[in-house]
Amino acid sequence: MPRLTLAKATARLARRIEGLARVSDEPGATTRTFLSPAMRRANALVGGWMRSAGMSVTEDGAGNLIGRLGAPRRGARTLLIGSHLDTVRDAGRFDGVLGVLLPIAALEILKSRGVGLPYGVEVLGFSEEEGVRFSSAYLGSKAYAGLLGRSDLALRDPDGVSVAEAISRGLGRPFRRAGPAHPAGNLLGYLEVHIEQGPVLESRGLAAGVVSAIAGQTRARVVFRGRAGHAGTTPMRMRRDALAGAAQFALVAEALARKSPPLVATVGRISAFPGAANVIAARAEVSLDVRHPDDGARRAALGRLRAAARAVAASRGLAASFEVTQDNAAVACSGELTGLLARSVRSVQGSCPALASGAGHDAVVVSRLAPVAMLFVRCRGGLSHHPDEFVHRRDLAAALRIVVDFLGRMAVRSER
Repeated sequence: MPRLTLAKATARLARRIEGLARVSDEPGATTRTFLSPAMRRANALVGGWMRSAGMSVTEDGAGNLIGRLGAPRRGARTLLIGSHLDTVRDAGRFDGVLGVLLPIAALEILKSRGVGLPYGVEVLGFSEEEGVRFSSAYLGSKAYAGLLGRSDLALRDPDGVSVAEAISRGLGRPFRRAGPAHPAGNLLGYLEVHIEQGPVLESRGLAAGVVSAIAGQTRARVVFRGRAGHAGTTPMRMRRDALAGAAQFALVAEALARKSPPLVATVGRISAFPGAANVIAARAEVSLDVRHPDDGARRAALGRLRAAARAVAASRGLAASFEVTQDNAAVACSGELTGLLARSVRSVQGSCPALASGAGHDAVVVSRLAPVAMLFVRCRGGLSHHPDEFVHRRDLAAALRIVVDFLGRMAVRSER
């Protein structure tokens, strides 16, 4: 195999990212949700690239794509590297995808150099992280870690399809809960490469940095129930408008977060029923996303928001329910792995900032299996979850050099 230069590997990586962005469930946009037809096509495409890098490729019972490199010597452990292949609606090209395709490119470079690693490598393309379809994230990594439980399987999408039914329909077989993909002690760690989704690296003129910790996150479904009525004949003072209650709650959540930094609270989706222009809403449902780097502060905010939902409902003659659909504690990244990764970053760009992540990542769940480290890569304007999401090719090259260097440092560490 001819030696693969960094420039050629970077160009190939950029082409693959562009190609995968065209694999979508929506024409003219990039959208892939849990086990959708586009996700099935994405797994097939990325699986082919994994094979070209010399990996054996499998798919687990939740649609996670797993590329395994080589057969390490007896007793050798495994390094996990990956991210997710699903997207938000009308997404950018890099979120999640970068963390799956870049390690494939790094392994192709090592293969072209004839470099073998003394440990196993699994590149993971998780089937679900964004939580778009079921309002609960990490379904893919939870299945990989043996943590996908009955409550997860019972979640339903807006069409009434449960997670369990989606798996049976999408994969042609029912989900069978199993333990973690790897036994305790068999893993060296987990590395996730991700765009920063923020402006810090750009403001410092740096291509990459390491993550120190990931903020805790809670998602909830808040439902207000009132009474339907004619929009033209029901006096305003006699209305029990569930949608107006939901809108008021959204403003309460925003106001609480504005006066309590670094707390963030987001109502990203609102649905009204029956949903007719001339009918007062009898039922309204909102999504709630609450994050804070301190778990105690996050839980206190959730208590206040739960009480606020009840107060809004009482003031309007409504009933309210508050269901937590996802709850993840803050996660500290491994000091040892992060220190090793920081050395690789400094070898490429001279300095290495440590950043906290306000966004959630699959590393949150994988931390239950192994120590984790994350590499953030500069994105233009800090923009993410948007079609204009962009990473310059020179930053792709820098990240690729960092990961190749890190794999080498891990080889030295694993043989101690």
